[in-house]
Amino acid sequence: MSARTKYRKRALDILFESELQGLPVGGTLADRLAVNDPPVHAYTVQLVEGVAANAERIDALIAEHAKGWTLDRMPVVDRNLLRIAAFEITEVDDVPAAVAIAEAVELAKDLSTDDSAGFINGVLSAIA
Repeated sequence: MSARTKYRKRALDILFESELQGLPVGGTLADRLAVNDPPVHAYTVQLVEGVAANAERIDALIAEHAKGWTLDRMPVVDRNLLRIAAFEITEVDDVPAAVAIAEAVELAKDLSTDDSAGFINGVLSAIA
């Protein structure tokens, strides 16, 4: 697993945890930084803070391209993988869209449902 993949996975963990606790997007980041075990890399912080700062726009973009699916109906993992990758596609200049998509698809294969990888690939490809 590449370093950036680990940072994306950590960002997913923080976004997932925040959502399960009923907190705002990325709401557990400050706690994770305070504990720092395992350490929270700067790229993880960039992803979580970027998703949180752009949540409304990112969610609207995902909703526009997720034909037949509302954000609330998506598995929590899928929703947050889409958020991370959509942020990378639209806001992170040094990450090609194809890389952001491939990373999200691979994480979905490992962490979500059998259908998630294809769904995430389709939504992110439409966004890109």
